[in-house]
Amino acid sequence: MGVFKAGEWCVAIEPYGWMVTLHEVVTKLSRGCEVLAVTRHDYAAEHSFEYAIDGTIVTGYRLRHPYERYGSDPDRLNGFMLELGMGLDKPENEAAWDAAWEDNYDSAVPRGFALAAKATGVSFTPDMLGRPMLVGPMV
Repeated sequence: MGVFKAGEWCVAIEPYGWMVTLHEVVTKLSRGCEVLAVTRHDYAAEHSFEYAIDGTIVTGYRLRHPYERYGSDPDRLNGFMLELGMGLDKPENEAAWDAAWEDNYDSAVPRGFALAAKATGVSFTPDMLGRPMLVGPMV
């Protein structure tokens, strides 16, 4: 994992990994601070979003299912999510499920990163990958 400072936050990049969005990991990493993690998978696993504060998951969801939020305050980021065009209401019938899937399939990951930027004030940009990073094992 590589880590660098970005404003008041640190950005961690975990190539080919998803450990930081595991509940047992993100809660440990957030003790005494805030952690916001977005995971994008290139294969069968789910893309995900986790926001934790001081050992507690505040808001989390699978990126293609923003209407299935969980955590101690699952609605905390709803204002930002609505600004980004995310459907927050659980689909009620098959046609609505199909429409939600179509709407979220290609836009879920970009919206997840946009939500992270709104919540933290740090936009993840390609030039960040060229910065010097502190590299080591995560946990």
